[in-house]
Amino acid sequence: MKTLRFIAPLVIAASVHVAAQQPAFEVPWNDKIPAGNAALAARVLKESPRHGEWVDIKLPDGVALKSFVVYPERSGKVGVVLVIHDIRGMGDIPRAVGDQLAQDGFIAIVPDFLSGKGPNGGGTDTLGSGVGQAISGLSDAEMTTRLNAAMEYGQKLAASNGKTAVLGFCWGGTRSFQYAIAQPALGGAVVFYGSPTGATAEAAPEAELAKIKAPVIGMYGGTDGRITNSVPPIEAAMKKLGKFYEPHTFDGAGHGFMGNQGTAANYKAAEESWPMAVGFLQKNIGK
Repeated sequence: MKTLRFIAPLVIAASVHVAAQQPAFEVPWNDKIPAGNAALAARVLKESPRHGEWVDIKLPDGVALKSFVVYPERSGKVGVVLVIHDIRGMGDIPRAVGDQLAQDGFIAIVPDFLSGKGPNGGGTDTLGSGVGQAISGLSDAEMTTRLNAAMEYGQKLAASNGKTAVLGFCWGGTRSFQYAIAQPALGGAVVFYGSPTGATAEAAPEAELAKIKAPVIGMYGGTDGRITNSVPPIEAAMKKLGKFYEPHTFDGAGHGFMGNQGTAANYKAAEESWPMAVGFLQKNIGK
């Protein structure tokens, strides 16, 4: 108890000091990048002219993977992007990412990966404070099965060109990288602040990275040491293996900068990284 009483004031003081160094920043409305906070995400979903709908994608065990699907307003067949939410589960922010992808010309499928994990078979919205524990309990095999089901669903859509990429944030960024390892038919993987292991700057698992066939692009915050310090060994391993891996680090940006654009550095990172992600997707699944 003495230790706790001693540490708490220091933590508070440090937080106040950090806050004092950060000028107030109001996240602007910018329809060229994903919504930068929950309020803007809610506005996107309310005002979007694009068609978004909830669908149940059947899993092999009979569970329905509840997914939000958004279509672009254009003719012709387009690529499909599977969006993997972060460790907070399904919410307005990942759904707004899906809407942005549709605006940029892709079919977006945004599954609630906690489908069937809540009370009475519910998903994120039924778990309350148990979301973190439930999401940590999802095994690699379960995630591959769920992503495969979403990929299959997307490939069968009339507007799909049959090509699929995956895009994820934080926990979802790690899962995006891992799906590139697990699914050789994937067209591309976009990783926002995630690593193949989800761990710190440990040696890259070459035996796993060797399985990757899809190109991978990564977006990282310059002050997000826990994840960003893992980039050099991953980059070295991917280069050694002859794999395509293009990491980008944004000065001053923190972890989770895309969904939390509340600092100037985070907003700048979002503005700069999203066109790179879209260009990567257009190149790899757009035709």
